[in-house]
Order: sequence, then structure tokens, then C-alpha cells
Amino acid sequence: MPLPPSRSLFRAIRRRLAGAALALAAPAFASLAGPAAAQGYGSAAVANIGPPEAALFPDLAALQDRLEDEGWLLRGQATFILQGNTRFNSPYRGAGSLSPAANARNTLSTDLLLGRRLWRGAEVIVDASVTRGFGLSNSTGAAAFPNNEAFRLGSSEPTFFVPRAFLRQTIALSGDTVPDDEDPLRFNGPMPRERLTLTIGKFSVWDIFDDNLYAHDARTQFINWALVGAGAFDFSADARGWTYGAALEWENGNWAIRAGAFQVARRVNGLFMDPGVTRAWQVIGQVDRFYEIGGRAGAVRLLYGASRTRQSNWGELFENGFDTFDKNPAGYRLKQMLALNMEQALTEDLGAFLRLSWNDGRTQNWMFTEMDRAVSAGLSLRGLRWGREADTVGLGTNIGWISAGRRQYLAAGGIGFITGDGRLNYSPEWSTELYYDARIAPGLNLALNYQLIANPAYNADRGPVNVFALRTRIAF
Repeated sequence: MPLPPSRSLFRAIRRRLAGAALALAAPAFASLAGPAAAQGYGSAAVANIGPPEAALFPDLAALQDRLEDEGWLLRGQATFILQGNTRFNSPYRGAGSLSPAANARNTLSTDLLLGRRLWRGAEVIVDASVTRGFGLSNSTGAAAFPNNEAFRLGSSEPTFFVPRAFLRQTIALSGDTVPDDEDPLRFNGPMPRERLTLTIGKFSVWDIFDDNLYAHDARTQFINWALVGAGAFDFSADARGWTYGAALEWENGNWAIRAGAFQVARRVNGLFMDPGVTRAWQVIGQVDRFYEIGGRAGAVRLLYGASRTRQSNWGELFENGFDTFDKNPAGYRLKQMLALNMEQALTEDLGAFLRLSWNDGRTQNWMFTEMDRAVSAGLSLRGLRWGREADTVGLGTNIGWISAGRRQYLAAGGIGFITGDGRLNYSPEWSTELYYDARIAPGLNLALNYQLIANPAYNADRGPVNVFALRTRIAF
């Protein structure tokens, strides 16, 4: 007799916890490292703010301050996420489906960030990372996947790689300064109010673009892919979430203009980048406007992107057979994308965010996820009202749609790199996330997370899916 959904999930979670506790403790304290950049599409997260004596490891914090005075940067973090879904309705499933059985998986990412000042305004940053674990159903079955820390290339053994290695040059265009923005990928200290910043090397597109104060960091905020970034914008990345490229930014405190050019994956959802940079590329432009309404800060960001990759259009996939989905066609094709990103402080402790995103939908999505239109919005509340200023409660939702071509492909039995149930009763995918992130000690946070996914992979015949998660993060 099968267990009730809740009992079977909790039993699965207990099995995972037995090994997970050791898995977290060992690499986290052996490597105890990591910049704040999320695993898959990494984004920067603040580690410990305050005097060294208030830190989780006071001696280490004092050492970090001394090193920065001497022109060296040392930061680190470890993030562990245990996530499971209860059993849900599923009359059928395909190779790209979320498993309907109660299931639990975990991910661990640790990073050690090293930096060195070179000449005036120049610094080199290197991020060494060790990761392990899997997403639910090998990170398939929901376009708005519920764990941004999960790789599509999971592993049961620790895997070492270098997600970031870049040179950054900042050129002052004004004599006055503004406080730094607590970016762990930067040295502490004031910055020129008006400045040019050039970044060249390997990093995440999210390090530069689509930032949002309330929804852009899976290690401290929302963990759903479509709440960390614009769901329908096919950001350049390998299967781990990183790319090579260059970005130029101009900022003056009220406006910002950012532009970048990046390598793209050689194959759909591929680990290796296309070496033909004159034929295969992605360019992104972003305009930011910063303002205040009633003394409350806000920002509006408009993004445009174009990708040229060896992606098939939907007609070719029907003509050549569905088994050609991950095989490159002879030529390259262009995909265009747009996103609107807004944030607004409503009170001293409450903020709101909104993202709208779109791509032309004529061809495969190549690197991020399978979504052609998306709307996401939510609220973020700090714990001032109950005496927990460093705690955060977040509530967000995303609705995703797909193009007619992708809809026909999935309905005919096609399988994508994220979605594919073998058939389709189409309905927009709707994901909602609620989390409470508690500061246990400076540099140590624990979060409880719940997500509800309706129409997973755009299929009204399956779900809804209840997903629960526990996140632990150590940072210095």
C-alpha cells in the first residue's frame, strides 16, 4: 500500500538529510567559501556586513579587512538546498516530465572568491567553485524550475570548476563618490558617482544585467528560476550558467547604460561554447533609470537581447524528426528578446518587483529555459516589525507562456531540454513561491521555502505540484 503523499515525501527527505548533513558540513567548512554567485545562473549575494567582531568567524573577518587594505580580496560561501515535491496527479509522463512520485533531492555549492587590485581602478577576480547534487527529476519538468542552484548537469560527487575569472576596469568620470552597493564581487569602499566600468573574461550575464534588489539571488532570496531572472529572456550561458564575454557600463546615480557581447553554447543546453564568435554570439543592451517616489527608491530597467545560434525553427523539427532537437542545423538563426524589470520600495521594510519578458518564439530556446512570454511579480518584507531586521519574507509569482510553434511541438510528442510530457493539454505554467529567510548569526542564514506549480511544463493534465525546500547558507 503506498504511503500518503506527505509521509512518502518526508521519508524521502529523511533519507536525503542523513547524507546531506555531512555533505554540507564537509565541503562547507573545508572550502567554507564562495562569492555570492548563484550556481546555475549565479548572482551576487551579500555575505557579512558589519564590524569583524560581529562576524560568525571574527578572526577571519579581521583578516579579510587587513587583506583588503593590502589590495587583496577574500570572500566565501556555501549554500545547501534540500528540496522535495509531494506526489501529484499525472495521467501520463514523458522524458521531460517532472516525476509524479514523492521525491527529494539536494544541491550544494561552495565558492572561494579571490581578488587582486592591479593599477588604479583595475582588479582581477577569480572564483573557484565546488558543487554537488541534482535538481528534482534532473532539473526537468517545469519551465520555471523550482531550484536555481540546481544544475542540468548534476553530479553525485563534488565537481570543481572556475565559474568566474575576469578583469574589471573602473574609470572615474566625476570627483564625487557614492557608497558601494555591497557587491561581494567588488572591493569595499566608495565608488565614483559617474563612472565607466569594463568587464572582460568569464562570468555570469546576471552579474551585469537584469539586477533587482528584491529578486535576483537564489542564495538569499527566491530560488525559482523565473523569479531570479526574466523567464523568457534566453540569457547566454553554458549548461552550468556561465559564459565568456565583455560588458561596458556607464552609471551616474540616476541613469545607467549597459552593453555586452557574449559567447553562446555550441549545442542546445550545451556545456561547451561555440568557438565561432563572429557567427555565434549574444548581444545585450540595458538602460536603467533610478528615481525616488515620496522618498522611496525605485528603478526601471529595459533590456534588449539578440542571440545568433545554430537553433532549429519548429518547422525543421517537424520535417527532420524530433530526435534532431539537440542536433545542430547547418545554419545560424537569430532570436530577439525584450525584458522590463522594475523595483520599488513601498515602505521602510517592504519592497515590490515586476518583470515582463518576451522572445520571438520562432526557434528553440538555447540556453536558459523554455519560456517565450513571462510575467513575474512579488513582494519582499524585512523583519523590522517583529524585531528581526535581518530576516526576510518573500512572496512572488510567475506566469509563463509558449509560442504556437513550441506548443505544437510538445503536443505532437516532442521533448525539449526542460519540458516534454509526450503530449500536451496546453495551459500557461503558473508558479508561486513563499520563503522566510532567517539570520541565525552574522554570515549564517536558514530559509524555509514553499512553491506551488500549476500546469507544470504548460500541461493542464498534470499537477498541481507542491514543492518544499530548506536552504542553509554560510558566507564570509
